[in-house]
Amino acid sequence: MRLELATVPGDPERPNEDWASAALPASGQGGVLVALDGVTPPRGDDGCVHSVPWFTARLGGALVELSGSRRDMDLAEILSSSILRTADAHRATCDLSHARTPQATVALARWSERAIEYLVLSDAALLLEAPDGTVRAVVDDRLDRLPPGSLSSVADVDARLRNKEGGFFTAAADPSVSSRAVTGSVPAAEVRSLAALTDGAGRWTELFREGDWAATVELLREEGPRGLIRRVRELEAADAAAGRVRLRRSKTHDDATAVFMEP
Repeated sequence: MRLELATVPGDPERPNEDWASAALPASGQGGVLVALDGVTPPRGDDGCVHSVPWFTARLGGALVELSGSRRDMDLAEILSSSILRTADAHRATCDLSHARTPQATVALARWSERAIEYLVLSDAALLLEAPDGTVRAVVDDRLDRLPPGSLSSVADVDARLRNKEGGFFTAAADPSVSSRAVTGSVPAAEVRSLAALTDGAGRWTELFREGDWAATVELLREEGPRGLIRRVRELEAADAAAGRVRLRRSKTHDDATAVFMEP
């Protein structure tokens, strides 16, 4: 089995708010991978005494542990339990009702000899490559379906859209959000490779249009996750120098994480 992971901060002077891990059982059969993208609060206003990296590490650790040890639970149940466990770890000190309480996007996969289960919440991506080379992107497209201009005001997003019906959902403090995740499973024999990307790594396809998702998987196979992120950084720098044709108001460099697995 090939299993590679890379995560690079958008700014070396700031903590990386992405978090990723993969686990393989001692038997060598099956495994788990997790990629989280922490949501940066404006001006540190989130009602919490803990940092976003603290939150993603807590949530990610719970997801890995439960995915590996509780095969009787499906991934939505695991996400719900992990959110609750994380919330319990800081509800005595923090305002978990705050719209910007620490939160994250989630890409989660678990595989066995028989099947690959998947879960995606918010703007992460899981890529499932079939034996014939075709790639299925598992994404939660709620952000893409919002009306143009609806994300321009942070206050408006928090009031009307963040973890609200008709808006979009992230893993924060409410375990019921797990019912909003995109979930499913496919026979293991139908998957040649599996990749998880935070949106910072997904920019190669989604923002810069350098290739489709199948090309992303091929790049991961040839150059690995670090190679994909290096390509993204080169595109970001070139676009910023050219007047931000693609980036526009987006941050020049985002935290970027990619995990690639071939059975």
